[in-house]
This record gives sequence, C-alpha cells and structure tokens, in this order.
Amino acid sequence: MKKQTKEKKGIVDYVVAVVVILSITAIIYISYILFTEKFKETSYASTYADISNTEKIDNYQSSNYKVMQTEDINFNSIIEQNNKKLRKEEITKEELDIEYTTKYVENPDLPKGMLKVLQEGVVGKQEVYTKKIYEGEDLIKEESVGSKVTKSSINKLVEIGTGPYTSNYQIKVGDTLYVTASIVAIRIEPKDNANKLISLNKDEQVKLLQKKEKWYKVQYKSYVGWSKAECFTYLSPNSSKEESNGENKYTKQQLLGKLSFNMNLNEPSGLSLEQFKKIFKNESKDKNKIFENNAQYFYYAEKQYKINGVFLASVAIHESAWGTSTIALQKNNLFGYGAYDRNPYNSAYQFSNYSESIDLLGRVFVKYYLNPAGTKIYDGNKASGTYYNGPTLSGVNVRYATDKNWANGVYSWMKYLYNKL
Repeated sequence: MKKQTKEKKGIVDYVVAVVVILSITAIIYISYILFTEKFKETSYASTYADISNTEKIDNYQSSNYKVMQTEDINFNSIIEQNNKKLRKEEITKEELDIEYTTKYVENPDLPKGMLKVLQEGVVGKQEVYTKKIYEGEDLIKEESVGSKVTKSSINKLVEIGTGPYTSNYQIKVGDTLYVTASIVAIRIEPKDNANKLISLNKDEQVKLLQKKEKWYKVQYKSYVGWSKAECFTYLSPNSSKEESNGENKYTKQQLLGKLSFNMNLNEPSGLSLEQFKKIFKNESKDKNKIFENNAQYFYYAEKQYKINGVFLASVAIHESAWGTSTIALQKNNLFGYGAYDRNPYNSAYQFSNYSESIDLLGRVFVKYYLNPAGTKIYDGNKASGTYYNGPTLSGVNVRYATDKNWANGVYSWMKYLYNKL
C-alpha cells in the first residue's frame, strides 16, 4: 500500500510539472506575439512619416520650379548663343592643276617674232589638304596643311626668232612642214586623249592636209593623222632664213578705236612685236627697265594664248608698281601671283625670270578668268572657267581682286600704254 501511494504521488508531480512548463511556454509565446504586433505598428507609423516628408519635399520642389518658370528666361536664345560658340574642324581634299612653266630660248636664225615649240607643256596634278575651322556655321579660319603631287608637270620649251627680218607667211594646205618639237604625237583625232598612231622626231618632214583651229591634219609616209599646229614650221631646218615684207600692223587710230573699258580681253590687242617694244621704250616710270627688257613676252603670250597683251602688261604694272615691289624684284613675280594676305611675301611664287611669270599669268587668265568652262583654248586644252564672270575688266575684278576699284586702275594703265603707240 505504501509503495502504491508513492507511485501515484510521482505521477501527480509529473503532471503538475508538465502543466507548469506548458503554461510558461504559452505565456512566452503570447508575449512574443504582442511584442511583434507593437513593433509593426511602430514601423508602419515611421514609414508613413517618411512618405509624408517625401511628399512635403516634392511639394516644395514643385512650388520652387513654378517660381523659376515665372522668371523671364529665354532658353532658346541661350541655346542658340552656345551653339554659335561651338567650334569644329574639318580637313578637305581638293585636286588642283600644277601649271607648267614656259622656257624661252632665242634663235637668231629664225624670223623676228616667230615661235617654234621644242617641247609641249603638260599640266600636272596635286591633292591639296585644307583645314577649316568653324564657329557655329561661320568659317573663321582656313589654312593649307599639306599637298601631294599625283602627276608632275612638264615645262614647255619655246624657241623665239630674233633674226633681223620678219615673216608674215601664212601656212596653207599642201605645204611641206617640219617638226619643231623633240617628239610630237600623230593622233587619229584632233584631241589630246585620242589614240596615237606614231611619234615623230624633230625636223621630220610632213605634208599638211587640213587645218582645224589649233590642229593640223598631216601625212607622214603612209600615216595620216592629227597633231598640234604649234609643233610645226614651214621653214626647212637647212635653210631657215627668209626675207619678207614685214609683219602686218594696225595703225594707232585703229588700235585706239578698239580700246574701251568693256572690251573683250580674250581677244588679241593686235599690236605687233615692234609696237609692244615701242610702248615701253624709254619709259621713265620703268626705273629698272624690267618692262622694256621683257616687252616681247607680252607679245608672245598674246600670240600663243589669245589674250590682250596690253591688258596683261597693265595688270603687271598695277600689281608690281612698275616692277618696284619687293616680290617683283626678289622673286621675278610681276603679278604677286600666289601671295595671300596673311603672308604675302612667303606665299608668292618664285620665278627664274620675268618671262616665266608673264607667260604663266597669261595662261591663268585665259584658263580660269576670261573664258567659260569648256571653251577651247591654247594647246588643245579647255578652259575651266572657275572664276569666269565675263571676259571684261569688270568680270575679272569680281574674283581676281578684293579691291573693287582694281578694274579702273588697270584700265587707266591700258589707256596710258595705248596712247604711247
């Protein structure tokens, strides 16, 4: 009995212990739940407060933005001014001609004033690279940064007669002609790029079949083709001297009758070689005798390139102050050719003698200024007409000179020279 009582008492104690443990556990769990809920409420309140503050900030910024909009600010003007200040650079490439130089050699065995082409001139090509700097849409600076020769030019060699006699013989169909150039091509058509039939050497003999502008149709043995007229002469290399009645001349009155401010400058003046020499002889303004000693080259330019030689001389006088400018004296450049405003002396072309500058500028005027693009000009070439605005003084003035009074200045010298005939 005693043992049984003890066992019952142990069971009761165990049950009481379990109940106590479970009660404590329940209390802890309930406390945890209550604490968690309280923490969430606090978090929600804090979050709500943050949202409320954000809205207040947004409201402030919105209000402030509205205040700024009410100020008188021209945003388009600001953007436009900023764009104008933006700088940009670009490099451009342009293909330009390299003009050949003409070399003259005197020959006393030829009639006075006669020309014989010993070597044809060939224009070269170059690629010129230019840097351009823009500020907005405005070009503020432009400078050459390099060039590359893609085809070299070949100088033209011309023999000029200085004999004590003249010849006015006019070559006609059926004449026997002689090659004056070291080598001349006979082509199937009167074009520079036409296929070549044969090449002839200096002094070879041909028969003239037809004349067409600057070309001759000739027969050489069994070959018949076209070649440049300037590469032939009627004079035999074995008997070059020939007397004649002299060169045709216009009287002073006839020549003055052609003179006007609006005359076409792509037509010869008509002055003879002697008349060109006369207008420069004993000229007091020609202090260094540059024009007197080179008068014949204005005549040769007129004869070869179909340009008014008096106009060409007048430009040289106007640009070089009668050959007294530094560029004229030190660079044999009577026209200031190639001189740019930013550095005129260094950029101006250098020539070996005055005849080269006279000849080159004669071709430059004919090729770029005095004839529209595509016009047939000297040596079978065509004018580019890059700066063509009419074949008159006013037309040349548009692109040749920035001085608007340039044409009047040149014309005053033309009148001066014509009146010295």
